[in-house]
Amino acid sequence: MKLNALIVEDEANSREILRNYLAKYCPTVNLVGEAATIKEGLALINSKDLDVVFLDVEMPFGNAFDLLDQLPDRNFETVFVTAYNQYAVDALNAHAAYYLMKPISIDELIKAVDYVSEIREKERVIEDRVLTPKFNKVDGKITLPQQDGFQVLNVGDILYCRADDNYTELHLEKQKILVSKTLKYFEEALSGYTFARVHKSYLVNVNEIVRYKKGKGGSVVISNGKEIMVSASKKKDLLSFFE
Repeated sequence: MKLNALIVEDEANSREILRNYLAKYCPTVNLVGEAATIKEGLALINSKDLDVVFLDVEMPFGNAFDLLDQLPDRNFETVFVTAYNQYAVDALNAHAAYYLMKPISIDELIKAVDYVSEIREKERVIEDRVLTPKFNKVDGKITLPQQDGFQVLNVGDILYCRADDNYTELHLEKQKILVSKTLKYFEEALSGYTFARVHKSYLVNVNEIVRYKKGKGGSVVISNGKEIMVSASKKKDLLSFFE
């Protein structure tokens, strides 16, 4: 995955060295900006979608910790870059991902970038899952991943799900939500609820079925009037809900 990065460093020569190292040895890093002061750094951080900030500790009119104190809800990783080792404990307390000493070791820089990539990838996997509540703490809800977070949805509000290649349409009474997950994924995520796979392309909320029409497989009518064909191979599983 690409990492959007920012360099906050007051020394032009140090910025150039780090910029060149990143370009040459860290192809996954997308450098989106550079700042020479805390004020410039704050402005860029607040205007960019960042994964990591390479942050010098000592700068004019303050230091790295003064900058971080103004960002209590930051959602990026921090890699400290400094010539002084006495800030290591403070960096740890500030939840820094890595601590690089000047002059920068290329091997250590690569390790730092790899470590940040690992952190961000784990976060992405967690955020992109369709989450079902554990131990009934939030009974009857799932979450759907979105670009800026996730949407919490009552399972009972889903009338049916329809496959659309590698996407799934979730049909509610007055809304349709497209999610970049397969229908098989939702079949598993909703397995603890009353949902039946009636067709290769459809997963229905059995509580919303108002009519069954006979046939080789037959069909079901959903509470919103939608009629969905039932595959012959799925008929038995569906009817087991009504025995």
